[in-house]
Amino acid sequence: MTEHSLWRFSRALHRAINDRRFEEIETLIDDDVEWALYGPIDMFPFLGARHGKDAVLAVIRQIADNFHVRRFERESIMLGVDSAASMLRYSLTALDSDKPISLRVAQFAQFRAGRLISLRVLIDTFDLVEQALGRAIHLPKMSSAG
Repeated sequence: MTEHSLWRFSRALHRAINDRRFEEIETLIDDDVEWALYGPIDMFPFLGARHGKDAVLAVIRQIADNFHVRRFERESIMLGVDSAASMLRYSLTALDSDKPISLRVAQFAQFRAGRLISLRVLIDTFDLVEQALGRAIHLPKMSSAG
């Protein structure tokens, strides 16, 4: 049995982010890739939707410029022949402040011929924003009109 495309992509992505080794990740991304990282775009401009290999590589470079992956844990994963869905918990370091950041994400990936053709990542943004701001966010109480 051959190795699932997710494992190759995941290793290459972490090498690109932590070691700035982008050559391997370039070969694993389809030219026509669809990519979306859902989160607070105003705070993190590299989040959002992108189309095409060059745009995705630019995002990966921006992430590498801002964060170091200290650790990640797969909480759950489901693998299909050319797809994968997973819940992940990341421990990052913000490079500008050396501040630790932990975040939880749901990731949905599709592959064709071993290359990434679609990636959707949902980020637990409330927790991420609190960590970025360095304080708790207090939301107004919701009341039900009777």
